[in-house]
Amino acid sequence: MAVVAISTQRKAYLAAEYVVVFFGLALLRNLLARGTSPIPVLLVLGGASVAYLLRSRTFDRRSLWRPEEVRLKPILALWLVAAAAAVVAVLVLFPDQLFALPKEQPLLWLAVLVFYPLFSVYPQELVFRAFLFERYGPAFGTWTVAASAAAFGFVHIVFGSWVSVVLSAAGGWLFATRYRRTRSLLAASVEHALYGVLVFTVGLGQFFFHGAVQT
Repeated sequence: MAVVAISTQRKAYLAAEYVVVFFGLALLRNLLARGTSPIPVLLVLGGASVAYLLRSRTFDRRSLWRPEEVRLKPILALWLVAAAAAVVAVLVLFPDQLFALPKEQPLLWLAVLVFYPLFSVYPQELVFRAFLFERYGPAFGTWTVAASAAAFGFVHIVFGSWVSVVLSAAGGWLFATRYRRTRSLLAASVEHALYGVLVFTVGLGQFFFHGAVQT
C-alpha cells in the first residue's frame, strides 16, 4: 500500500464510510438475514474487493500473492503456543467438546481442511486486509491494523456470541499485522487458515459455525 497524503476532510469521509461499510452493513445483514450462511455474501464481497484493487493505481498487485513472504517458522511458532492454550481452555471449559469434530464428524472436518481456506479465508483476507488497507489506510495510518481487527471482530456478531467477536478481533489483529509486515495476502491467509482449522479441531467450532464453515 503506497503512502498517500490526503486532506482532513477526505480522512473524515473515509472514516465515516468505513463505519458504514464494516459496521452499519454488518448490523443490517445480521438483522435481515440472521441464521443464513454468510459465505455467498463473502464471495461477492471478495470479488468486488479484487475488482477495486485491480483498478487502484496505488495497489501493488503482488500483494495478492507474494509467496516468498510466507515464512512458516514464525507463524507456526506462535500457532503452537495458541494451540496448546486452546486445548487447555477447551479441556477446562468444554471438556465434552475437545476434538469433537474430527472424532464425531471426520468427513466434515476433512471438508473444513480442504474448502475452508479457499471459500472463507482468502475472501475474508481480500476484504478485511487488502481492500481495507488500500481504501482506508490513508485515513487511519498507523491505526489501520486496529481498524482491520475491529471490523473483522465485529462482523462475527453473525454467530451471536461475544466469544466469536473477541476471538475474531484478536485474530484480526494478528492477521492484519502479518499483512502489514509482509504485504502478502497469502501469508495472512495461511496464518488465518491455521487458526481457523485449530478452532474447529479443538472444539471451539460452536462459536464459529452457522450452517456454513466460516471464521
